[in-house]
Amino acid sequence: MRALVTGGGGFLGGAVARLLRQRGDHVRSFTRSAYPWLDEFGVEQCLGDLADPAAVEKAAAGCDIVFHVAAKAGVWGRRRDFVATNVTGTENVIAACRKHGVRKLVYTSTPSVVHARADIEGGDESLPYPAHFDADYPETKAAAEKAVVAANGPDLATVSLRPHLIFGPGDPHLIPRVVAAARKGRLRRIGTRPVTVDVTYIDNAADAHLCAADRLAVGAACAGKNYFISNGEPVELWGFIDRVLSEAGAPPVTRTVTAWKARLAGRVLENLYWLLRLSGEPPMTRFVAVQLSTSHWYDISAARRDLGYEPKVTVAEGLRRLGERLRAGRG
Repeated sequence: MRALVTGGGGFLGGAVARLLRQRGDHVRSFTRSAYPWLDEFGVEQCLGDLADPAAVEKAAAGCDIVFHVAAKAGVWGRRRDFVATNVTGTENVIAACRKHGVRKLVYTSTPSVVHARADIEGGDESLPYPAHFDADYPETKAAAEKAVVAANGPDLATVSLRPHLIFGPGDPHLIPRVVAAARKGRLRRIGTRPVTVDVTYIDNAADAHLCAADRLAVGAACAGKNYFISNGEPVELWGFIDRVLSEAGAPPVTRTVTAWKARLAGRVLENLYWLLRLSGEPPMTRFVAVQLSTSHWYDISAARRDLGYEPKVTVAEGLRRLGERLRAGRG
């Protein structure tokens, strides 16, 4: 199989590319800059921007399947950048698939496209999109997901995956930020009640993409659908965070701020950063406050049934592997 992985140099995209190469598939990565470690795996690299349709078309030429993993993530930034990468970029990927006769498209979405501030406990794929989003990231990802679903048809089979809170060795975003905040004494527990969330070990998230690719075909049970992906064993959020901090040799979270104060602070800080054009990211946003003070875990039985997905690495084993890397100072 000749596969294009957008964002092949990233945390998840790289894991997908490695698994594909390990089983003998030809892999092409599409990123803005080159990654030497991809050369070591025998991954062909194609450079360009998702917002450039010609560059995307060139990358997709000759491929049998596209794994569209790349995205502009985060809770802060210019809206036009989120739209250019997440919405326009996805539209360009779909157009490139159609132009070159690519038959399969596996899209990486996020559970935040259905999170509407309230607790979600055991939610399934029938959950609707919310009427309002607290950040541009989930809003633009939802728009892209809708476009992928709408693109499913007799010439192109599509499927969207929603992996939740991916963690593991090599994570350049989530774990380092949490650890850094704890070491600086800036990490606060949001809310006083226990909240339960899903997490997904990186190898499981990547494996879900290959499972989807292998089951995907025109008219298949998974074609044109969205699927939640996780380890299938929800964790108590702050207990999980304290375990990660312990593995990293960082202090546990000891201070708490109420959920309503955190959301108010997020709103005020967001307005200040926009009005004063401050650089960087606000220390708190409404989206982060909601994510850290509500439960959000999902039923993955549909992914098990339609994709044949089964988490192979438990949360405990994933934390053990992460701890080994953190103690070795390699992240």
